[in-house]
Amino acid sequence: MFPATEEPFLSPATDSAYLSPIDKSCHTRIIIDMMRYINAGIDGMLELNRPEPGCWVYVVAPSPDELMRLHESLDVPLRFLRAAVDDEESARIDHESDCTLLMVDMPVVESEGSAFVYSTLPMGIILTARCVVTLVTRECAVLNDFFERRVRGFVSANRTRFIMQILTKITNKYILYLKQINKTASVLEARLIDLMSSAELIQMLKLEKSLVYFTDSLRGNQAVLERILRQDHIEKRPEDMGFLEDVIIENRQAIEMCAVYRDVLSGARNAFSALTSNSSRRAARTIALTLAAIAPPIIAGALGGLPFAAPWSGSPFGFILTAVASLSAGGWLAARLSQKIK
Repeated sequence: MFPATEEPFLSPATDSAYLSPIDKSCHTRIIIDMMRYINAGIDGMLELNRPEPGCWVYVVAPSPDELMRLHESLDVPLRFLRAAVDDEESARIDHESDCTLLMVDMPVVESEGSAFVYSTLPMGIILTARCVVTLVTRECAVLNDFFERRVRGFVSANRTRFIMQILTKITNKYILYLKQINKTASVLEARLIDLMSSAELIQMLKLEKSLVYFTDSLRGNQAVLERILRQDHIEKRPEDMGFLEDVIIENRQAIEMCAVYRDVLSGARNAFSALTSNSSRRAARTIALTLAAIAPPIIAGALGGLPFAAPWSGSPFGFILTAVASLSAGGWLAARLSQKIK
């Protein structure tokens, strides 16, 4: 079982923490209507009935009809919209007409029984001449921070800065989850020292698998960030350039952390696997030696129960000689086996 994380997994479909303040009174509606138009400024956040210049279009698990409505109302290429909700899409950047598609991978944590599993999901960010559109296949903690006004200086009309803030939150989530994975690995190592159980080794293997996914996603995001830095059709103010460079540095830091944690976890798992293997080998050796030692006496006893008389049956020392010979043979056989299976 993984230890409690700093940010426990909550099911978006059941937990009100994933609703913005303006929607906590209408939980049912947020599950049904997954397309929202938000105008966020310094003074607060306002939900609109239709898209307006400078707004944020927040879309979760859209239906084909909703994608067509977005295509017609915002003049966004339909292939951009379909790519944004495709779970198999990798991180990339694309441009067509006045629209730019940014595909990035965000980290997610899910419950699996009594443990947590870390993985990644794609997020589509579409920059248009009028607004910013975000498309995800399910509600996520990254965008929830914007609804809860936890992002300083969030203004939806400042489109480039808004995108930089989303990318920063994604990178910060990666770093947070990497620290949680490191803490979980430390707990599992302590348990392995005491228990030497295969269950902890399996959990460590799952953590190592999560780090592989994180590394691949972070490298894809790094390529997108570096392309944004070189793209001329994305408007960037001087302060946005500094913001973007900070995001790139933090993303590189997350990649390095992921590589270090992965190497440490892999080394620890291999070491404990070797210890478990040695323990199993010692147990098998003990069983083999025990069986070898008791085999000759058992054979001698079986011969004594045969229906014909043994040559030494008439001797007064026959039983003693049989016992000594069988025990000596058992000891010699055990010693020979011990030398061979060291």
